[in-house]
Amino acid sequence: MDFIDLLRAALLGILQGLTEFLPVSSTGHLLIFGRLIGYDDPGGVFTVMIQLGSILAVMWLYRQRIFDVVTGLPTKPEARRFALMLFLAFLPAVLIGFFAADYVKTTLYASLHVIAWALLIGGVLMLALERFAPKPVVTDAAQTPIWRAVAVGFMQCIAMIPGVSRSGATIYGGLLLGLDRRAAAEFSFFLAMPTMVAAFIYDAHQLYQSGIGVSSQRIAEIGVGFVFAFISAVIVVKPFLEYVTRVGFAPFAWYRIVIGAALLGAISLGLI
Repeated sequence: MDFIDLLRAALLGILQGLTEFLPVSSTGHLLIFGRLIGYDDPGGVFTVMIQLGSILAVMWLYRQRIFDVVTGLPTKPEARRFALMLFLAFLPAVLIGFFAADYVKTTLYASLHVIAWALLIGGVLMLALERFAPKPVVTDAAQTPIWRAVAVGFMQCIAMIPGVSRSGATIYGGLLLGLDRRAAAEFSFFLAMPTMVAAFIYDAHQLYQSGIGVSSQRIAEIGVGFVFAFISAVIVVKPFLEYVTRVGFAPFAWYRIVIGAALLGAISLGLI
């Protein structure tokens, strides 16, 4: 096996876990950094599959909540409501993703211009929303009204554009719809679970249907990336929640603006 490619996969896994739940676009970072270090990811399969490591990390951290919901479905109305809320919020990504997935992976994933502008514009919009967000009316993610949850689900679809950030779209969608910072971040975590698991299953099925064999080297790279994504996500999720509750999201907005502007500059100078 190629040790260098395994090392690249580990680095990308760490980056994935650190950025998946921050509103900075983990996919954009993986595509940019992967290109910088010379990692080849045809069809974005590695990028999507290692995201499951980050999602499993959140499922582990919220395992008691998940257990309570699953075991409470037959008898507890609040458990059934929570499950229905997530299901309905998840549906828009399924419907739109079914038709747009191929275009996103074959066209948008290959465009650094798209990623750069998405980072830059998203950062500006985040700063504006941070300043002018409506007064919160929802302080518990589990109590999000169904219509607000579905609206956040539609906001999530915008994140199919690399550089937008799935967590950023859902968190700021939540803030715009009256969730407070912590509730918006937690709802984003909960919605990520079915969304990213479905993306993983879809990609695995597409790979199987294509008849293209996956080498043992590529399987090893995905495994390494998966493990490191899980570990780094476990480390970052709780501190992120505490940080945004106290400070807000403005630092991430400025980070996006700087990275997006730097990427545009590098592209214009022919450096990347």
